[in-house]
This record gives sequence, C-alpha cells and structure tokens, in this order.
Amino acid sequence: MNKLTIGVIGAGHLGKIHIKLLKDIPDYQLIGFYDLNEKVRSDVADDLQVTAFDDLDMLIEKCDVIDIVTPTISHFDCAKSALKKSKHLFIEKPLANTPEEARELISLAGEANVKVQVGHVERFNPAFTTARPFITNPMFIETHRLAQFNPRGTDVSVVLDLMIHDIDIVLSIVKSEVKKISTSGVAVVSDTPDIANARIEFINGCVANLTASRISMKNMRKSRIFQRDAYISVDFLAKSSEVIRLKNLEGDADPLAVTIDLGEGKGQKQIWFESLKTGESNAIRDELISLADAIRNDRDPVVDIKDGYSALNVAHEIAERLKLTGTLTV
Repeated sequence: MNKLTIGVIGAGHLGKIHIKLLKDIPDYQLIGFYDLNEKVRSDVADDLQVTAFDDLDMLIEKCDVIDIVTPTISHFDCAKSALKKSKHLFIEKPLANTPEEARELISLAGEANVKVQVGHVERFNPAFTTARPFITNPMFIETHRLAQFNPRGTDVSVVLDLMIHDIDIVLSIVKSEVKKISTSGVAVVSDTPDIANARIEFINGCVANLTASRISMKNMRKSRIFQRDAYISVDFLAKSSEVIRLKNLEGDADPLAVTIDLGEGKGQKQIWFESLKTGESNAIRDELISLADAIRNDRDPVVDIKDGYSALNVAHEIAERLKLTGTLTV
C-alpha cells in the first residue's frame, strides 16, 4: 500500500511532537516541514533529521496531506492554501480564529472533496474512548480543566486554550442543540479570562457545567457524567475512568455490592463500581493514524471539520458572553 505523503506546517513545541511521530507512522511518508522562523527551520532540521522547506507552497505541492500545527491566528491562511490545492488536512484545535473563518474552510473543504480532521486530541484519550460506550444519555456533566500557569498559552483566552477541549467532548456525547449559555470569568495575569466557568443548557434538558483555569496550583482534567442509573468519571490526565451503575436487584444480593432500598414496594437496587481498563496509547499518534484511515477508506474523520466548527462556535459564544458580562480583573 502506498504511503500518504505528508508535510507539517509549524515546528514549535507541538509541531516537533507531530514531526517525531509522523517519522514512525507506517501510513505516512514525511516529506518535510515549514516554519516561518528561519532559525527554527535550521535547528529542527538538524535535531530531527527532517527536510526543512523555506517555501510553504512548495511543501504543499509535494504532499497528499498537510498537518497544520501553527498558532491559531495563522490556521485559516495555511488551511486555505492547502485546500485550494485539494490537500487533505489535519489541523490543530481550534479549527480557526473565528467561526466566520471556519465556515469558509468548510466550504473550501467541500469544494476540494478532501478529508479534514481537527486536533481535538481528548477524543482519542484512552480514558474517554474506554468510557464512551457507557455514555448513553447524559443529563448532567461537570468538567474541570485546570493548568499551572504557562505564558505560552496566553495569546488566546482560557476558553479557546483549554475549555474548548471539554466543549468538544460535551458536544460529542450530548445529541441535542444548545439552548442557553451562561458564563463568568476572571482575568488575573493576562488581558483575557484566566479562569472561566460556563453553564451550557441543551434543548433535551441536559446541563453541562465547565470550568477552566490556567492559574491553578496543580493540573487537573476531569469530567463527571451523570445519566439515568449511572455515573461515569473520566480522568483525562491520569488516563483512567470508572463507571458506577445502579442495577435492579434480582435474586440474592451480591455481598460485595452496595444495596439500596427504594422504599414503598419499589424494590432494591445494587450499586456496581467498575474501574475500566484503559491501556496505554499515544492520543496524538492515534488521531494522525485515524486521518489516514479516513482518507484510505473514504469515511468521515473521527473529529471532522464540522465538529471543529461546532466546538469553536460554542467557545466563541462563551468568550463573547464573558466580554458582555464584564470579566472581572484582579
């Protein structure tokens, strides 16, 4: 089977990770990379033994797939250049800088008839992929994504930097339209919110309460999902998940399970605790492989361009509401 030729745009911290992984993924032949910074091009080419292009258009011409790992502000221009030459795309989250840019990219991707996958990497986190089959009809979701301060992410708000991961996860499991969004936030060390909370209400009655912070003392990436007769906990950082389920008691009670009496002749239920086996995997590698699979088998990517748009659109609405409600500064 012929390998898909691929080129990387952007050789910063994350871009270098992509380059290293692509060198070892059998589905791809890494042609090279482009970075705007001449010194970065030289250093990365030497360190990783990969070809550096000083002309972006030349790199795009030589590849079947373009992997965009640049700052968000340049996603649109890079993606537009690749799509106009009918190249498949992997593009890091968020899809674009604005929903308007994202809508134009959707149109260009349709015209080019190519696959576009957006890098919402938590969809490939083994803690989530293992728990996903147990999530059926969530009615309340609580997420906490807390990070220690890192100046590298302050070019965008904490909503687009961190919360958008959980927005994408929530939208992927709640099969309903958004009804209402409420927000609050505080700008502590930058000009945009460094800690923010959003309450998303869906038409089907589900409520998601999302908190994101980039000024915390410790890192945390947890989601708690509640549905009828079940509670699912997903720890994206520890890559672990557990399911707590209520089951009707039939026959003798399991001595190792917790039993509750519903009263008034409603019978008994047992509470079952199950720690799921998640295994080891590299989520970035998995999402790059999944794009190759989508291209070869002509199927929708796991996180397609419309998913990327949906997450970006909700994130921007949250960010705009934070502006309207007057983000607190300290």
